[in-house]
Amino acid sequence: MTSFAPDSIVLNRKLPLWYQVSQSLRASILGRSPQDPLRLPTEEQLAGHYGVSVLTMRQALKELEDEGLISRHRRRGTFIEPHARRGSPVRLLGSVDAIVAQQSGMTTELLDHGSTPVPSELAEYFTDVREVSTYHRLRSDEKTGEPTNHARNYVRPELAARIDLDDLVRWPMTKVLRDVVGADISRITDTVEARLADPETSKLLQVPLLSPILHYTGVTYDVDGRPLDVAVIHYRGDRFSFTVTLDAT
Repeated sequence: MTSFAPDSIVLNRKLPLWYQVSQSLRASILGRSPQDPLRLPTEEQLAGHYGVSVLTMRQALKELEDEGLISRHRRRGTFIEPHARRGSPVRLLGSVDAIVAQQSGMTTELLDHGSTPVPSELAEYFTDVREVSTYHRLRSDEKTGEPTNHARNYVRPELAARIDLDDLVRWPMTKVLRDVVGADISRITDTVEARLADPETSKLLQVPLLSPILHYTGVTYDVDGRPLDVAVIHYRGDRFSFTVTLDAT
């Protein structure tokens, strides 16, 4: 049976190899012609094609399988899903330090904190606890005092018990969890959407009701893939933009 022929790639040693391979193969799959075969070459053949180990190739394939672009069948092989959703978000890699830097450099006021039942919209992240600790903070420009964003963090209670409130005024939550609490953070998943300012955001950020804002959700995971913290941040749309720079080499 003829197999699908993916494009080639020149690997950048600055980025994880599995990530580059998965994104290259992803682009090949989404850009294929309708008449192209759906069966992929074997792991060994793909590893040879990209010049990586079989273990690296296996990790890359798992990424695409989790996204729903391919399906893997024991003894039959790996196949492209013909009706896979093309609108899936691309996974971009960065560093935890980049997140800390982005959240730093502002005057921070702790508005309130306490415990609350897990909100329904966050239930998928906190499946094993009934309550989470919440921290609501307002950040302002250090020079002008103008409010720029307000953030709510929803933190696992066993971690919250080790958080000093003074630290949350000095540092971003990510830094507190990693450097003070000692949480073993493996990754943070960011989502940014365009929203309209609700009454609370309008008042806190001093913007007109229903004016454009950036709605950010950041989920912090530990090495076991367990969510530790979910940050929901509303940024003033006239003060913030999010830029992603991708190196070509």
